[in-house]
Amino acid sequence: MTLEIFLVIAITLVAMVLFITEKMRFDGIGMLVLGSLVVFGLITPTQALAGFSNEATITIAAMFILAAALEDTGALDFLDKLFSRVKSPLGFYLLLFLVLGIVAPFVNNTAVVAVLIPIVISASLKIGISPSKTLIPLSFVAQMAGVMTLIGTSTNLVVNSVAKEEGYRGFGMFEFLPLGLICFVAGCFYLITLGRKLLPDVKSSELDNLYEFGHYVTELYITEDSPLVDSSFADEDIVQDYKIYLIEARRNGEIISSPRSSKLDEGDILLVRGRWSDILKLTEDKKLKVNNQLQYGKKVPEDAKWMMTEVMIGPTSSAAGRRLVLFNRTWTYNTLILGIQRRGSIIRNKLDRVRLQVGDIIMMAIPEDDLPALRRDKSVIILSQNHAPTNKRWKGPISLAIVAGVILVAAIGWIPIAISSLIGALLLTLTKSIRADEVYTQTNWPIVILMAGLMPLGVAMNQTGAAEFIISNSLGYFQDFGPHVMLAILYLLALLMAEMMSNSAAAVLLTPLAMSTAKLLGTDPTPFLIAITFSASTSFITPIGYQTNTMVYGAGGYKFTDFFKVGMPLNLIFWGLGVFFIPIFWPFYN
Repeated sequence: MTLEIFLVIAITLVAMVLFITEKMRFDGIGMLVLGSLVVFGLITPTQALAGFSNEATITIAAMFILAAALEDTGALDFLDKLFSRVKSPLGFYLLLFLVLGIVAPFVNNTAVVAVLIPIVISASLKIGISPSKTLIPLSFVAQMAGVMTLIGTSTNLVVNSVAKEEGYRGFGMFEFLPLGLICFVAGCFYLITLGRKLLPDVKSSELDNLYEFGHYVTELYITEDSPLVDSSFADEDIVQDYKIYLIEARRNGEIISSPRSSKLDEGDILLVRGRWSDILKLTEDKKLKVNNQLQYGKKVPEDAKWMMTEVMIGPTSSAAGRRLVLFNRTWTYNTLILGIQRRGSIIRNKLDRVRLQVGDIIMMAIPEDDLPALRRDKSVIILSQNHAPTNKRWKGPISLAIVAGVILVAAIGWIPIAISSLIGALLLTLTKSIRADEVYTQTNWPIVILMAGLMPLGVAMNQTGAAEFIISNSLGYFQDFGPHVMLAILYLLALLMAEMMSNSAAAVLLTPLAMSTAKLLGTDPTPFLIAITFSASTSFITPIGYQTNTMVYGAGGYKFTDFFKVGMPLNLIFWGLGVFFIPIFWPFYN
């Protein structure tokens, strides 16, 4: 082992530990890797910066813009009407899978899932299915569909780009389609048969964490003319009449002992928990007000037309870990935070002491004029169905046509996908389907920075011989068992790494190893590269393995083990299909 190989392996291991332990932001890890490679002289400065101009990095950035334009113009809003016509559970599943199979291969699956979450929840309840039976399939099938095209997931683009850096021919737009379709059909069949039985069935009476049916914790202020003055929670039969539970009562900042039976006074603050519709009825009947102390001097327009909305803290949100009061104080919107709900637990603290977690759902009031900006904010996911009215409805077909054109010209090989996607983003801006400033706010820059930072690691692993060293001293011991066994092992390795860290990060690390494996066996590298793309792009075992899983985890009231119970068999099915079909579609030896 040379010093250069040792350093590359050490940097890789440190990066993996940081990814798994989440001690740093993942984009920061990318920059740390890039800087370390340059400092130790393992790559040149030009090679270090090449990731920012890499075809995959540019394409991923442009795809965020295309997806944002589709969402902002309401191009996908027709799906709400489509799902409202479904009458049977089987019909619902088939329609959901069909829609995802058409849309997700070409549109960022995170955007697709964000649009469909409220639609799927509402449609599920109308036909008598618990949303817990449909939200995991929504996430899983979006991932399955995304792997069918080159642009379906960032992982596909990353593997393609890193491999091309090492002299590989690259993949065509629909080269993944044969295996993708087989896995898609098999996965959908599993989810409507055995998988459906394994999914938890959260009954309607237990829908504590679902859209419009959640039990929120909020603070209510007793006004001067409230019937609660000189009375008590028990005397007024609040629990029996409104199904609202008193968690805590405070007077002048001090906690009132025995709050349910104590006489209340004007100005007392009640920390209560209940369905939002019941809370609103209580405030009207008992002349209470939602305590707006979280505003801390924020100026709210007096003539604003207020809209109620629910937002969930997203998986990549910088708000996670911050106190709710600070989150609201630094937010740019004129919001009134009214209540909060948390999956699997009851909040018992004052709201200004609550620290936000991924999956928390916040009930807020917001001026109608500010709602479009809120929809564009990627730190939260709107779960409300009451989207802001937009004057861009007529531009929906234009956005769809431009995105279709981007895909078409790249598919026929007229121009590279990086260029066509950039031109598409420009056209969307010129047609005002998306504003110029939104181009920057809608791009998920942490993902872009991560890609740019990790790309040079693949170069260093190949250039120093670290990839060949790792393979010869690990998978190399199994080379006598043949390429099929090596393919199966590499697929499982990609699966495990993708569950522990970013899918794209796992792809960057494993692509050079796949190329070295092919070189060691004297085979075509394509089968091994295909295995990495499929394995790293389909993460079903944990709610943190892929960001669409995290999104439905909070909205569906799931337990961590639900994903393992439903996802592990599916991953094993994909593993078996991949090991069997990959050598058929992409032979080891030409």
